[in-house]
Amino acid sequence: MANSWKKGSLHQWLFRYTSQRPYFSLGQAAAEADYLVVGLNSDASTKRLKGPQRPINDEQSRALLIASLAMVDLVILFEEDTPLQLITSLLPDVIVKGGDYTVEQIAGAKEVIANGGRVVINPIVEGFSTTGLVNKISKL
Repeated sequence: MANSWKKGSLHQWLFRYTSQRPYFSLGQAAAEADYLVVGLNSDASTKRLKGPQRPINDEQSRALLIASLAMVDLVILFEEDTPLQLITSLLPDVIVKGGDYTVEQIAGAKEVIANGGRVVINPIVEGFSTTGLVNKISKL
């Protein structure tokens, strides 16, 4: 992406659509560049990271919903547990991640920075999480 005359931003999203947190982060990511690519964990990757009860919706449904958002230009599913392979293939100008990470913890940050790009860490929107919602529903 760095060779393009437009700047591209990549946001890796495990996709917990039931909370407002990721939508805020996507809006912030879109503001960082001319177009926004969302790297979306596949169903298998989500299960490995979040457990056998996840994802709540399958990858095609999640990808369709994300692609329908006005701020998103492209959604790419990836099978790995991190988007490192996707990031090193695309080399975006900007990587955007939620505020619960440090630059050193973000897959692909080193490669993007070495290529002249940057990493943006968005603040976490407190009080909203899919895990909390799932726990609340399970108690009903």
